[in-house]
Amino acid sequence: MHGLKRPYLGELEMAVLEHLWSNGDFDAKGVYNALGKTRGISHNTIQSTLERLFKKRLLTRQKISHAYIYHAVVSRDELMGRMIKDVVKTISKENTDGMLAAFVDIAAHTDESHLDRLEQLINEYRLKRDIESQS
Repeated sequence: MHGLKRPYLGELEMAVLEHLWSNGDFDAKGVYNALGKTRGISHNTIQSTLERLFKKRLLTRQKISHAYIYHAVVSRDELMGRMIKDVVKTISKENTDGMLAAFVDIAAHTDESHLDRLEQLINEYRLKRDIESQS
């Protein structure tokens, strides 16, 4: 997904990705059985959604017998990171204080351990950066 612009993802596209991340590779019928029936949408809608995700290069597919089996190309964390970076870049311009305050606020409101984890990630990043700069 490197070098690609952040694709717009609708709610159904996100649900399909979540299903594939959680349950592994599926064909359209399997995704329909898991998501389409409960949502009251057609098999064709699921198939179109899978095709859109494939065209956005978020899925790969392999034809087995008469059906394509779809596989998520990006992980949940990779997609989330790319989307957050793109949103922050678009909104913040050169003013990153608001973005940093938002991350701290999000971490603080979920639970105290998230602030500790944020601090740990910052320290790990600094250590890695220092090691790389010495190489």
